[in-house]
Amino acid sequence: MAARQPLRVLCLAGFRQSERGFREKTGALRKALRGRADLVCLSGPHPIVDVAGLEGAGPESGPCPPEEQLRGWWFSEQDADIFSALKEPTVCRGLEEALGTVAQALNKLGPFDGLLGFSQGAALAALVCALSQAGDPRFPLPRFIILISGFCPRGLGLQESILQGPLSLPSLHVFGDTDRVIPSQESMQLASRFTGAITLTHSGGHFIPAAAPQRQAYLKFLDQFAE
Repeated sequence: MAARQPLRVLCLAGFRQSERGFREKTGALRKALRGRADLVCLSGPHPIVDVAGLEGAGPESGPCPPEEQLRGWWFSEQDADIFSALKEPTVCRGLEEALGTVAQALNKLGPFDGLLGFSQGAALAALVCALSQAGDPRFPLPRFIILISGFCPRGLGLQESILQGPLSLPSLHVFGDTDRVIPSQESMQLASRFTGAITLTHSGGHFIPAAAPQRQAYLKFLDQFAE
């Protein structure tokens, strides 16, 4: 009997996460899914200056390595590199570049069985799936999606209507009861856009849970796609 091939999952980082930081944040999940899924991490295209990190930095500190550069997918203000998930934005600056980054990764690093997104990355992953279902040729429809601390992105203009659902692909929505960054009702609203959505709650806050109870839920969800 041939060994089962791991599922390949493209994972979209949250806002203000570097590629290395996101790999570290998903380390426990990667260990929990070893042999079942390979996680390929992707951070946003837009660098973010870490003002706090610049304090006390001298000229000899040197440039930040690319994999340690904090990044985001898009910004909610025209003149500031900030993002607020819970307020109606004035713009979605950089969103098209974000979509282009995901499309390029799908094309060059794929094929992938599924998408996983955390926080702003989860909102983007949901939008990618909606665009795919609407026929956007840049985005092949994944077999499944996992959204952690997700929310419905606001202020997308014409694109916002496609997120009204229903989105028909299998989905797992993970969120914390004490998440103060993305309140659980935001994640529940996003889950309501998906037909047959499965929800997984935990008692913690804004992070990617991978303890034993969550591990079993991830594996149960993913096993339906194993070949």
